[in-house]
Amino acid sequence: MTQKKVLTIQDISCTGRCSITVALPVLSACGLETAILPTSILSTHTGGFTGYHHRDLTGDMEKILEHWKTLQLHFDAIYVGFLANEAQVTNTLHVIEELRSEDTLVFVDPAMADEGELYSLLAEDFPSQMRRLCQISDVMVPNMTESFLLLQESYKPGPYDPAEIDEMLRRLAKINQSQVVMTGVTTNDREMGAASYHSGSGHTHTCSCRKQEGVFYGTGDVFMSTLIGAMLNGFSIDEGIDIACKFVLDCIERTVAAGADYRYGVDFEQGIPLLLKLLGKQII
Repeated sequence: MTQKKVLTIQDISCTGRCSITVALPVLSACGLETAILPTSILSTHTGGFTGYHHRDLTGDMEKILEHWKTLQLHFDAIYVGFLANEAQVTNTLHVIEELRSEDTLVFVDPAMADEGELYSLLAEDFPSQMRRLCQISDVMVPNMTESFLLLQESYKPGPYDPAEIDEMLRRLAKINQSQVVMTGVTTNDREMGAASYHSGSGHTHTCSCRKQEGVFYGTGDVFMSTLIGAMLNGFSIDEGIDIACKFVLDCIERTVAAGADYRYGVDFEQGIPLLLKLLGKQII
């Protein structure tokens, strides 16, 4: 069987488990060859830290693409995460246009906000730029804050009425006319999970797990990478959502039990054996 390949386009946070430092090991553990197109280098991610160093790699993206075009690369999936500005959105659209094949799935995590706030690096009009990327995605995966921004509405904290979640999903699905998976969904004080909707079939799916109090950085990256890994291993999107929810919960609970500093992300590394078990892969 030919090994499947994924390209992930997002930043490198040198410490603090998020973005590429989550995507690369999780996707690799899923048995996928993973290429990276870094958009920025940050000393840490922007959540919970101040005084971080940021180097913008916008000017390098097109140069990398020009070399890649000579190699006749094929990717089974392209996974877009955090982008720092409008120029990076434009570059990413160009990369997808040049490298996307008929069988390439495009996943977009509109990573731009959480807990009701836009990330500190981003301009106020950035949600409209990210919407351009979401429009060409096969699967878009916003969290609740990002969902409100994409819908151009003021953020409202949960819990949410199930009917409200359903309406938001249907409206979000009009952006890409395909699949939407919304994360961080709470309909009561005890559970949190994900909900999805497919614009073509009208099919919906929900997954809920025990809710842990606190802000856990990098969980969106763990969820997204696991979902992509599951789907490229032959699981349906519903099964992938369930696997991703279970794995994220495991990572959170282990991090809480260790009394770790949540700013540095969740301990997904020690959960890799569970991920392989969920994917039905043999642990060597």
